[in-house]
Amino acid sequence: MGLSIRAYARHRGVTDTAVHKAIRSGRVTPEADGTIDADQADTQWERNTSAPNIGTQRPTVKVKVPEVDNCGPERSSAGTTAGIGATGSANVGGTGGTSLLQARTVNEVVKAQTNKVRLARLKGELVDRPQAIAHVFKLARSERDAWLNWPARVSAQMAAKLEVDAHTMHVSLESAVRDHLQELGNLSPRVD
Repeated sequence: MGLSIRAYARHRGVTDTAVHKAIRSGRVTPEADGTIDADQADTQWERNTSAPNIGTQRPTVKVKVPEVDNCGPERSSAGTTAGIGATGSANVGGTGGTSLLQARTVNEVVKAQTNKVRLARLKGELVDRPQAIAHVFKLARSERDAWLNWPARVSAQMAAKLEVDAHTMHVSLESAVRDHLQELGNLSPRVD
């Protein structure tokens, strides 16, 4: 004669509901009288029950560190503190997970970078990128327009000095200026 379900549950350190589930699922076979042979049931329990995953595998946490776009004299780059790679993401820890201490370290690095940008902005070392791009575009357009108007202003004077037809001089200068501006327009400046 074996143990009752409740007695076996106390023996295993589980609830009687867990023992009932084990019997229903076929992981443990009771005796004909409904009792449980403790030694046989322990062997069946170990063989038919997969080990719980609690505490054996830590979840992987990827922390994205924002890249700082710093237009001031000191260019910022993603550091290597606390496992932060050059790509700006951190997969900290040898097992692919991250501990609370490592996550806090990454958080502090991000805070430090953010504070560095704020300080540079307050000192006037940073410029607003869209505003700067618009300003450069406006300057380039006004320079282009000035060059396009230049042949009309100087062609008559140059023609008189060289004793050539003013219209021919104007057409030649305008063609040369347009070709030159076309060459300059094919350059693609890199804005970082």
